[in-house]
Amino acid sequence: MSDTRSGSPATTGVSRRALLKGTAAAAGVAVGSGAITGFPTIWAQNIKNITLRQIGTGVSNLNAVADKVKADLGFTLQMTALDSDAVTQRAATQPKSYDIADIEYWIAKKIFPAGVIQPMDVGKLKNFDKIVPIFVNGKLTPSSAIAQGTAPHSVGFVEGKDSTKFAKSPTQWMTLIPTIYNADTLGIRPDLVGRPISSWKDLLDPAFKGKASLLNIPSIGIMDAAMVCEAMGAVTYGDKGNMTKEEIDKTLAIMTEAKKAGQFRAFWKSFDESVNLMSSGEVIIQSMWSPAVAAVRAKGIPCVYQPLKEGYRAWGGGLGLAKHLTGLELDAAYEYINWYLSGWVGAYLNRQGYYSAVLDTAKQHMSADEWAFWMEGKPAKTDILNPEGKVMEKAGAVRDGGSFEERMGRVACWNAVMDEDRYMVRKWNEFIAA
Repeated sequence: MSDTRSGSPATTGVSRRALLKGTAAAAGVAVGSGAITGFPTIWAQNIKNITLRQIGTGVSNLNAVADKVKADLGFTLQMTALDSDAVTQRAATQPKSYDIADIEYWIAKKIFPAGVIQPMDVGKLKNFDKIVPIFVNGKLTPSSAIAQGTAPHSVGFVEGKDSTKFAKSPTQWMTLIPTIYNADTLGIRPDLVGRPISSWKDLLDPAFKGKASLLNIPSIGIMDAAMVCEAMGAVTYGDKGNMTKEEIDKTLAIMTEAKKAGQFRAFWKSFDESVNLMSSGEVIIQSMWSPAVAAVRAKGIPCVYQPLKEGYRAWGGGLGLAKHLTGLELDAAYEYINWYLSGWVGAYLNRQGYYSAVLDTAKQHMSADEWAFWMEGKPAKTDILNPEGKVMEKAGAVRDGGSFEERMGRVACWNAVMDEDRYMVRKWNEFIAA
């Protein structure tokens, strides 16, 4: 990584951020529309030499995004994709090894108190007022109930510029800039399950013995397990997102009994694993992510992201800035964040079945038919293409679960870090090893 922290022109009397914005404007090129040119020679050279190192999961660490950053902003975004547990460990224990942490909100609850991520000034965010309110106050609409678990807004702000204490209401300082989120459910092979699927409890139906699978990331898998147990009427939770030891024990006892009876074919950790299990027919009902369902469909294999009567388990992620970022690199990171929310990436994510944090700007980068299909739950008038231009859905198809409001409005819980997190993780690992 080229080090531009020292020797940069900090004494010109003009802020670096003003130069980043002003010279681009003078060149008549808007952020997000193409390569930015027109910088003074020394600044152009500095921008060209900057490399920002980003860690995150494969869900959102996308090569297409890095390529577009290079084209539009001029600097290099070096991405490293890890699983959620590895992201958590590296973010907390190796803070100098990255500049940007692309993490889920439940992970923020683990790493932000360690002081390795710097709060971000909302005054520097061009589209802050357009961010979906779930990330600001926890509610999709003013009348919405706040779902259980680690809801993003509960760890979305800190009390001050140098604080590591989460604020109870919005402040000037955000922990993460929200980027991507979704309402997750069970994926099924409709050609193989043999009957309608309507409840989370169907995951443990003996009819699917040896053909079911569960996600093996403790803070996520435990929430799927809780949705199953609650739907069965086997466990009554005070708060699924913050279980007592007794509730954890009951939940994992039920899962362990099912495992020993041969219910589960596998426990997956990566996107590709879930796709391969479903595509091969080894698994016909499982924890799944929306783009994985789409990937199976792209192979010409029937796969449905099944709406369930108990609702969805939601998750959300965002970009956090490493504590050590300063100077031109910090300014470049803010430019990247503003670019990320300016629409191109949002449309790219929406076309994969995720949701973008600023819907208005994403809509400007999608066709009317794409928006109607992905966001409004309307039948596609033409074939729906994935971000690579391949047919994902045929004309006439309707998105599983319907519109954005229907899906995100039925969130029952968020992925969570509980007060008894260490106990839960230990018990989860015992369940996996049983």
